[in-house]
Amino acid sequence: VHIVESGGGLAQPGGSLTLSCTAAEISFSLNSMGWHRRVPGKQRELVAHITSKGTNYLESVKGRFTISRDARMNTLTLQMNNLQPEDTAVYYCNSPWPPFHTWGQGTQVTVSS
Repeated sequence: VHIVESGGGLAQPGGSLTLSCTAAEISFSLNSMGWHRRVPGKQRELVAHITSKGTNYLESVKGRFTISRDARMNTLTLQMNNLQPEDTAVYYCNSPWPPFHTWGQGTQVTVSS
């Protein structure tokens, strides 16, 4: 499995970024998927995930982040609005819980003025 995340970059506080994920071997419409993030020295955390029953978010990103999937394009997206410095991390797309697919490289999000 080859997961590819993209869309990260530098944003100012209050700004927005849109992350995208593709993986030819995973059907995003048939599988629960999630966005995780990792800050060096801290444990990885599940930021948002989507299942057949709906979406769930980490409390700190509720109302700011939106996870969605496009069945036709087989992509997973994370729309991030009102970004804050504490959102700075490497973001990864994967199953929300074990067993995980092979992790991709992730995409760096840096929020700074």
